[in-house]
Amino acid sequence: MNLALLAESASTYLEEASPETIIAWTVEHFGDKVVVASSFEDCVLVDIATKVDPQIEVIFLDTGFHFEETLAYVGQVSKLLNLNLRIVRPSIPLTESPCGSDLCCQVRKVQPLLLALSGKDAWITGLKRVDSPTRSATPVVAYDSDKGKLKVNPLINWTDEDIISYLHTHDLPAHPLWSKGYTSIGCAPTTRPPLPGEGRRSGRWAGTSKTECGLHT
Repeated sequence: MNLALLAESASTYLEEASPETIIAWTVEHFGDKVVVASSFEDCVLVDIATKVDPQIEVIFLDTGFHFEETLAYVGQVSKLLNLNLRIVRPSIPLTESPCGSDLCCQVRKVQPLLLALSGKDAWITGLKRVDSPTRSATPVVAYDSDKGKLKVNPLINWTDEDIISYLHTHDLPAHPLWSKGYTSIGCAPTTRPPLPGEGRRSGRWAGTSKTECGLHT
């Protein structure tokens, strides 16, 4: 199967499709060779995915520096949705390349994700075009040549308001840090709530030129 050609045709075909349809297409094509990668900033993606396939594998990258609220939320959602959850951790101690250092995201996110995707053909993400200018042209389906995998983005056309509406409609819990002003949630040492007038991801790596951890670049 030529994944690059499949990605191109599928992205056009699925551009206006619902997240449920996009995930169902992915599962139909790849079965148990697909995983959902979730940061658990919210639980919309995993809820939709498990409605399509209750046994779909969900992975969470535990860097060792997440907020305690995030870890508690992962546990809450996993129990609520009966997730087939795999928590992936780096093989290095907290003192090596700690959060905020130059290599932190590479060794605590990018490399663990590569290991988690071993033996898989596709991964599903929660990327949205409204997240940031760097994501505004992201396709629904793309071929990730670095990983040799298909990358599927079912929520790509959704807005933040769509996420909130889905949570309310389906009576799902929100991440507890939302009520404290956080609008994009990463690791605790490098994440703060945005200041008035700033974009939703401006609190990530604030004070630096960094805008992405490397998982999606």
